[in-house]
Amino acid sequence: MYNSLELKLKAKKIKLAAFDVDGVMTDGSLIYLPDGSEAKAFSAKDGLGLSMLAAAGIKTAIITAKDSPCVTARAKTLNITKIFLNQKNKILALNELCKEFSLSCDEILYMGDDLPDIEVLRAAGLGVCPKDAVDEVIEICDIVTSKKGGKGAVREICDFILKSKNITFEDLRKPAQQ
Repeated sequence: MYNSLELKLKAKKIKLAAFDVDGVMTDGSLIYLPDGSEAKAFSAKDGLGLSMLAAAGIKTAIITAKDSPCVTARAKTLNITKIFLNQKNKILALNELCKEFSLSCDEILYMGDDLPDIEVLRAAGLGVCPKDAVDEVIEICDIVTSKKGGKGAVREICDFILKSKNITFEDLRKPAQQ
């Protein structure tokens, strides 16, 4: 997976990984229940990948244009560091992440799949998209995953980041040194 030395060096710098939701953490389907509320299907494997990033000390964020109780609940379950809902101009969220955590854009990975993500993908140190992203996004990303959004794409990139830092699942399971 992603054998380029340049990609591995970029990945090694990552201190925060931020993700869009619809089409990245989900397959992009919008499910409305009879009462008008929304339901989303998230991948448990993607969730473990995000949890492993957090265990490795890599901050995580969600940047989404929608306001969804499903997203808020998922973020809490995974201990996502920062969540931006109703974010129509996503670059503002990226700038806030840089400021709040004293990071440069080079230290941030962003994974998006559609036109509203392009500005952030260009600014981030590592721009990533699932294989079923729109063509305009695929053209500008550093990495296009082999998996589709909501179907393991997030896990694939989480695993790549951890491998680039030589962090294994076993490392994350060891008790902290006292």
